[in-house]
Amino acid sequence: MSETKVGNRYVVVLGGLLIQVCLGSIYAWSFFQTALGEASGVYHWSTILTQLPFAAGLASFAFFMVLAGRWQDRVGPRKVATFGGVLLGAGYILAWLVDIVSAGDVTVGALYLILTYGIIGGAGIGFGYVCPIASLVKWFPDKKGAITGIAVFGFGAGALIIGYAEQYLLGVFQAPATNSIGGPFLILGVVYLIGVTVGAQVLKNPPPGWTCPGYTPPTTTADGKGLSIMPGQMIRTGGFWLLWTMFVLAATAGLMTLGNVKSAAIAIDPSAVSWAAVILGVMSLCNAAGRIVWGAVSDRLGRENTMLCMFSLLAVAMFVFSYMSTISISWVAVMGVASVVGFCFGGNFSLFPSATADLYGSKNVGKNYGVVFTSYGIAGILGGLVAGLFVGWTGSYMTAFAITGILAVMAALLTFALKRVLKKKKE
Repeated sequence: MSETKVGNRYVVVLGGLLIQVCLGSIYAWSFFQTALGEASGVYHWSTILTQLPFAAGLASFAFFMVLAGRWQDRVGPRKVATFGGVLLGAGYILAWLVDIVSAGDVTVGALYLILTYGIIGGAGIGFGYVCPIASLVKWFPDKKGAITGIAVFGFGAGALIIGYAEQYLLGVFQAPATNSIGGPFLILGVVYLIGVTVGAQVLKNPPPGWTCPGYTPPTTTADGKGLSIMPGQMIRTGGFWLLWTMFVLAATAGLMTLGNVKSAAIAIDPSAVSWAAVILGVMSLCNAAGRIVWGAVSDRLGRENTMLCMFSLLAVAMFVFSYMSTISISWVAVMGVASVVGFCFGGNFSLFPSATADLYGSKNVGKNYGVVFTSYGIAGILGGLVAGLFVGWTGSYMTAFAITGILAVMAALLTFALKRVLKKKKE
């Protein structure tokens, strides 16, 4: 079946990128976290309270992605992504009322943002996120790693765009005359509602039996063997639990850094307060680039070999970050290490869906990757707890970065077990 009869697959790429840019807003939480924090915040919340809406958003994102994967396999990506855009916009728009609802009460304010920004907004991200990935893996079976990286590029790049927007809006709404935090949520919510729903309208799956011209699936891959394993079968295999555990370990390091990079940079170098948007922006660009680079590399070197390199580099960066938390050093150095963390973190989102498709086939990748992605929700909670608890206890990020560095080492070691699983799969 020719491509001219089924539509242009590159239009689907553009729609997916627009959706992911909006969904990537969750990675810009660091600006809201600082605005809510003790030192200079509107509400002077404790560190742990500023982490909870972010952790809830990540957990909700991961949980609802399981439902989204199943739903989009039944009705297609357009309807599910549209629903995700409505939820994401609603979560932010409702968060606009936090100044009124909380009325200065820290507990009420935290609970309200957990519900609106975290649970409702996170659910919207979960419903929208899986749709471009599942669709594009089917449209580009010859380049699963690279196209998955491109599909999620916007998610990482979104933090760069949204970061500058949030910094500007927070500056406007925290002026002496207003001193509030709700306004930015309203404006961003309207933008996300429009952006995701528009991008969703061009998402679709190729017809059954379609493949790109000139491509024949190799018989050593899951698709080549005609496998279409369902989640219930997948979770009974050792390969699934390896992927799931590795994702938890590696993602915890990246999420903790993304959620706290602004505060950590200021703690190391107080002058970083003027450069926070630049630090987060460069880290976000590297996060986005890592999704494409690591995905393309894995198509050549193999998923497990690429994961070993990526996790090892991530571990080194986390230990360097831990050391920098004990000395006085320029924010430029902080930005450099944070960029390495972002570059490695981004690779997770091209390698793990690709590895899932390699092991269990592309037909049900939406359902299967949704289950694998529950690990991301656990990582979001762990990252928030590690930062909130240890920074609260010690007043420094040193221990938090050291712990996540150890987790990255553990992920690297597990790649040797994954290598044996993939080798057996090819036999």
